[in-house]
Amino acid sequence: MNYSIMSHMIASYPDERTAMQVAKGLSRGGASYLEIQFPFSDPTADGPVIQEACTKAIENGFTLDRGFTFITELMKIIDTPVYIMTYAAPVVYIGVAEYLRRAKASGAAGCIIPDLPVGSDEGMYQISSELGLDCVPVIAPNTSIARLQEILNVGPKHIYAALRAGITGTKTELTEDSLSFLAEVLKYEVKVLGGFGIRTREQVSALDERGVASVIGSYFVERLESLIETDADIEQGMSDAISSLV
Repeated sequence: MNYSIMSHMIASYPDERTAMQVAKGLSRGGASYLEIQFPFSDPTADGPVIQEACTKAIENGFTLDRGFTFITELMKIIDTPVYIMTYAAPVVYIGVAEYLRRAKASGAAGCIIPDLPVGSDEGMYQISSELGLDCVPVIAPNTSIARLQEILNVGPKHIYAALRAGITGTKTELTEDSLSFLAEVLKYEVKVLGGFGIRTREQVSALDERGVASVIGSYFVERLESLIETDADIEQGMSDAISSLV
């Protein structure tokens, strides 16, 4: 059985050539979506694995221009939908409308910008709707029903449900509370992505049984680092990594 997975990776990590191999491998291995992070120097939700990788990418010369070029070139060779994830500061710096226009022009299916929440999003959801981009709001387990309804009113196709508070990467247990939280979100007509610390096939299966796609990030970064250390084939190794989960 193939489960639905959004595979998280980092543009330009450790370099653009390797990142392209990572994307191709994840796509070939069965990713339903690719979440490609544009590194930012002061993240609010990244765990140590992803934060260190982003720091290295920035040190190696990552820029927004290079990020959009990477997406454009990638979309010539894969069919997997790509969602660009980053933080508010670089988006606001070049202008929300300009950022979204460039994301659309690159071939991305959508964007994830967790610190531009509905109601304080600088027009992001309206502009993305006009452009035909799927802008994905992020919600936490303590999100109230009233707030969830407010978020749904902007018409997202997907919602990213963080399965616990805190940062990415640390171990997540699928508790009754987190599963009840997902059950509440699933009452509405929106596709749900569940993430933060997902790294086993059992977790992926449990989420899939409830109609939730798994978002997996730190696990794949760690696998990439292991492949680099052993001088293994990156594309094949990343394909195998996701195949073992789906």
